[in-house]
Amino acid sequence: MNHDLAAEFHRRAEEDQAARRLAAKTHDGHEMCRIDADNTSWLKHVIAEHGWPGVALVGEQGAEEAWLLAQHADLAPAFQRQALELLKAAVTAGDASPRHLAYLTDRVRVAAGEPQVYGTQYTHNPDGSNLRPQPVADPDRLDVRRTAMGLEPAAEYDRRMRGY
Repeated sequence: MNHDLAAEFHRRAEEDQAARRLAAKTHDGHEMCRIDADNTSWLKHVIAEHGWPGVALVGEQGAEEAWLLAQHADLAPAFQRQALELLKAAVTAGDASPRHLAYLTDRVRVAAGEPQVYGTQYTHNPDGSNLRPQPVADPDRLDVRRTAMGLEPAAEYDRRMRGY
């Protein structure tokens, strides 16, 4: 395991989450966008050097934090799609979480204007009201797909997302 790389993932993930808390509080996403761009640039270099940073390279926490940075690479959709393909291979190899694959799959599909597969991505009106899931493909089989990826049932996730 590369402990220095894992530590840098942790530092960057902490910064990512702090910027999101600040943006939620101030309704100003400039710092969040700056951090996302910096993290995306850094993650591109890590992937070029090491491939997908999975559990073998950076441990469980580092792998989760690598996924988090890829999940928030919305300003670089081509890179996010590349990360998705690498994550798929890592999941197949047992080096990454299927749960992370579900979230990144949905994130990439929603960004492309396609219905999500696992129901992980939500949106709301511009004024912050009416939190709801983005459109889902084949909603009748949603929970089957979610279960296969280690996710809770959609109704339970929806309650959690809405704070019930």
